[in-house]
Amino acid sequence: MGRKRLITDSYPVVKNREGPAGHKEALASELGEEPPPPSEEEVALELLRQFDLAWQYGPCTGITRLQRWHRAEQLGLEPPPEVRQVLKAHPEDPRFQCSLWYLYPL
Repeated sequence: MGRKRLITDSYPVVKNREGPAGHKEALASELGEEPPPPSEEEVALELLRQFDLAWQYGPCTGITRLQRWHRAEQLGLEPPPEVRQVLKAHPEDPRFQCSLWYLYPL
């Protein structure tokens, strides 16, 4: 009796050169290339994402990041002053003002 057939036997093996998302830096280092440095905007957005994910400042759904920052300050939680500076520098941009979850219905 032969080997039991697997579902993967029906599909050819494909090796993707780029790899999964987020692994472009690893691919660039394999090729001897330096990944481009992140822009100031990307750095600022990453800082805000980390602020959204920091549970010690309370929930971030249903309010703007600046409201959350002020609430954390009033409660004595010492939110990062860099977050407030970024938020004040981009007062009208929803990418900066709204939390990670603003597009998701509650």
